[in-house]
Amino acid sequence: MSTLTIRLDDELDAQLTDLASEAKRSKSDLVREMLRRQTALAELERARKLLVPLAEKAGYLTDEDVFRDFS
Repeated sequence: MSTLTIRLDDELDAQLTDLASEAKRSKSDLVREMLRRQTALAELERARKLLVPLAEKAGYLTDEDVFRDFS
């Protein structure tokens, strides 16, 4: 496992400290989870940017178009 050092402003550090305390978890654990979620969202957005033009070209412009053919 590698280590990443970041600087937090006082307000963000206080918010993170409060969240960690409420969740009974370490700040590091919370930040890892937040980074995992944000990374997953970024990956989904990247896939969406690649797939939407292909779907539109194939005639899938709405959710109903997809449901019509795949449900």
